[in-house]
Amino acid sequence: MGLDTRIYVAGHRGLVGSAILRRLQSLGYGNLLTRTRRELNLTQSGPVREFFESERPQHVFLAAAKVGGIHANRSFPAEFIFQNLMLQCNVIDAAYRSGVERLLFLGSSCIYPRDCPQPIREEYLLTGPPEQTNDAYAIAKIAGIKLCEAYNRQYGTRFLAVMPTNLYGPNDNFHLQNSHVVPALLRKAHEAKLGGAPRLEVWGTGRPLRELLHVDDMADASIFLLTRPEEMSNGLPPGPPMVNVGTGADISIAELAHLICEIVGYEGELRFDPRMPDGAPRKCLDVSRLRAMGWQPRIGLREGLAATYGWFLQHQDSYRS
Repeated sequence: MGLDTRIYVAGHRGLVGSAILRRLQSLGYGNLLTRTRRELNLTQSGPVREFFESERPQHVFLAAAKVGGIHANRSFPAEFIFQNLMLQCNVIDAAYRSGVERLLFLGSSCIYPRDCPQPIREEYLLTGPPEQTNDAYAIAKIAGIKLCEAYNRQYGTRFLAVMPTNLYGPNDNFHLQNSHVVPALLRKAHEAKLGGAPRLEVWGTGRPLRELLHVDDMADASIFLLTRPEEMSNGLPPGPPMVNVGTGADISIAELAHLICEIVGYEGELRFDPRMPDGAPRKCLDVSRLRAMGWQPRIGLREGLAATYGWFLQHQDSYRS
């Protein structure tokens, strides 16, 4: 992937897409293609095909998706499965038809069975049902992986799917109900601190374990994988065209909440609400395939959370709520 390669970053305003765009720019890639949702609705096949035919990107990072936390997934399952299926199918098919050389599809660790062995290996896909609270989103992402696999097998494309663990970082969604755990807790702790609240409520029991990866590390891993001559080299089994991306370590929600309160400076009581859903009991990825290729994360959890809180403070007047 030369510095003048035409690269399309789909979803460049989202958490992952914006990080990939920043990383590409910092590395000197100058021929970058982006479109806002208003400029190009990826759920509409006609405009997507026209874009690919006219712009002819050579490499594609498919980071566009409808995402959200437990509350959003439970409340809007039809939107999560329909919108993600449509945009994935449109982009992947148009990429094939226009001769895209490489495509990287962003999946999610929620594709794996709720109760599969830990840490989670790539081959555990489809060995059981996903967590019910986000099964619509998970099924859409599984379809995207299988679409990449089918196109590779039938048409000889070089499309790769990456399965990131739970991501956080700058440009995240800090909506109190529709966001993921890190931005939700950061905002809750910040507002509890400002309001002098004696206690802070956390959904669930606090017992579930979550693996967390800073989005800048995710962007670095994505570019690392897409620029490899062969993404499954070094004697690794071919398997499905997918690679886990994470740290290989996890933390309980309770520990995470305490750490965030420490970083924010909130000194009140944490109160866990067992009436609210926990989600999967544990999701820790086996990242041995990626580490065997020579990549590992650089940003520690405390460092990453502190930087994310700093970003939040700078953008709290304009963040998505």
